[in-house]
Order: sequence, then structure tokens, then C-alpha cells
Amino acid sequence: MDKEEKYQLLEAQIASLIEGETDAVSVMANVCAAIHETMDFFWTGFYVVKPTAAGGESACDGERHEELRLGPFQGPVACMHIPYGRGVCGTAWKQCKTIVVDDVEQFPGHIACSSLSRSEIVVPLMASDGTVRAVLDIDSTALATFDAIDRRHLESIISTLRYLFDE
Repeated sequence: MDKEEKYQLLEAQIASLIEGETDAVSVMANVCAAIHETMDFFWTGFYVVKPTAAGGESACDGERHEELRLGPFQGPVACMHIPYGRGVCGTAWKQCKTIVVDDVEQFPGHIACSSLSRSEIVVPLMASDGTVRAVLDIDSTALATFDAIDRRHLESIISTLRYLFDE
């Protein structure tokens, strides 16, 4: 089965798996497990936007009081806190767009949670109001693993989770 076929089956599986489910943690846990097992990635997981210890979403001085915190994942241990705009995850959050990195060692400010990670894709999960509420982060031990097929299908999967963060 080629990559396109795997993703088509994965999208159908996830749609069925999350139908009627409203608990964000449970849904994210099963979605990352399904992606991880189907695609055999090194690390697959979510980071969720949360207030920092300082609290609040942002201050009048422009300082952010939020960070990405480790959520449901599959794979080895991971970084637990990622600042806004730092690393691939923080940059995808700041830019509100998917980022594909062929070689993480070439990405300025890359946060190395594992020296085995070589390439990465990060897809922001936005609520209907356009704010990023979480990111899906996937790492591979091979260079240049992720392409337009991964981007298209992962963005499609993530868009189906938007309802979890709409109040």
C-alpha cells in the first residue's frame, strides 16, 4: 500500500473513531496513536497552548503568557514546554501554518528533544476563531520524510478536530 492509500484509510478510520466524541484529550490520544501506528513515524504527538505560570493569554506590553505544553503522544519521552516562536512547533504556532523541515539540524532554533529526530512536520490545530489551540508534531529518523502528501492529509485530519476547541 502506498502513502496516499494509507492516508485515505487513516482519514476514514479517524473520522469513525472520533465521531460523537467531545473529550479533547481522548480524541487527541487516539488520533496520534492511529497516525503513529499507521504511518510508523518515530514520534507523533500534540502540544497544546496553555497559560504559563505567569498566567493570562497576553499582556498589554506584547509579552505572551502562553506556551505549548506536551499533550497526548506516541514515542519516546519529549520536551514538556515549548515557548511561542521557538523551534519548529513554536514557529508553526506563531506563523499559524504547517511547517515541513527536511533536516532539523538546518532549522534555526530547533529544539532537540531527541538526537534521533532528523525531519519534522508540524500542523497547527486552529479553533473556528482562527486561534491556534494546539499543534500536531511528527518526527522521523530519516531526512526529508515529509512531503505534499503528508501535508495535505495531516492538515485534513487536523481540520476535523477544530470542534474540540470551539467554545
